[in-house]
Amino acid sequence: MKPLIFLDPHPRTQAMVYTPGCAAKLAQMGDVVAHWGSRAPDDLVERHLERMTILIGQTAMPRARLDRAPALRAIINVKGNWEPNIDYAAAHARGIHVLSAAPAMAPAVAEYCLAQAILSLRALGDADPRFRSGGEAYGIMGNATAKSLYGAEVALVGYGNLGRSLAPLLRPFGVRLMVHDPWLSDAYLRAEGTEPVDLESALGGADVLFLLAGVTRDNAGFLTRERLQMIRPDSTVVLASRAEIVDFDAFLDLAGSGAFRAVVDVFPDEPVPPGSAWRSTPNVRFSAHLAGGIAASYARIRAMMLDDMAQILQGRPPLMLQRADPAQAAAMRSR
Repeated sequence: MKPLIFLDPHPRTQAMVYTPGCAAKLAQMGDVVAHWGSRAPDDLVERHLERMTILIGQTAMPRARLDRAPALRAIINVKGNWEPNIDYAAAHARGIHVLSAAPAMAPAVAEYCLAQAILSLRALGDADPRFRSGGEAYGIMGNATAKSLYGAEVALVGYGNLGRSLAPLLRPFGVRLMVHDPWLSDAYLRAEGTEPVDLESALGGADVLFLLAGVTRDNAGFLTRERLQMIRPDSTVVLASRAEIVDFDAFLDLAGSGAFRAVVDVFPDEPVPPGSAWRSTPNVRFSAHLAGGIAASYARIRAMMLDDMAQILQGRPPLMLQRADPAQAAAMRSR
């Protein structure tokens, strides 16, 4: 009997993860059952549990469901996070590969972070409207607040997929690259060519601060107003992972008052209501969760997914996507 590949990838769409080329390759691997537009209804999931070999999506898989899926060999989350609806320990004990597409999204987010940091440091986002309104100043006269990334002190709070993708982009600028990540040992961070630091040093010692940590049951809101006040005056702060790691209102209040320059791509609630006061905050460059969601990212997801599926169906370990550590994945509070 052919393997059963069950697709339940909402909010991902067919255009993102099931292009004609991808669909053809999946059909060569096994029988495909796909549900689009919402999470798959329970009756559809239950009807296919016994034969399900690979699950692509964010379907809830508690232990009781895992017990009814004897053929299951992999769960592939194509959103790029760990949701709290899987019994990760039970899956691990059964030898089921639980994988995330986060590595496929990270290069685009890293590119975004680098571009936005330079725009913020040089205040280049303001140059076009000033020119159009006739208020431009030329040369050094227009660069009174400009700073350079070359030789800057840079700190990353979080060194997962995003941090590891961003670090190589920063090194050509000759930066001092500091990292705070309590999940990782100092020896590992040094081996990565970074300088491990405590949180206070990361916040207070950086010209450019990248907030890249995921949100867990333990660290939600850990960047309180008091801690945010440690950020070096006139630093550029890029928030590009999860808004829930900061006291978001305090973050915008401090940035709006000029305590630091801020770039924000993620919000505690999305979409942001049209009349939200957040939209009028000065000194902040906003974007609407645009950092990772580009066509190149979804092409990488498809390529990595297909490669790992081929490995798994041949009895080999996956190589491309991120594997779930049961304790860490269970602690995540991604949306």
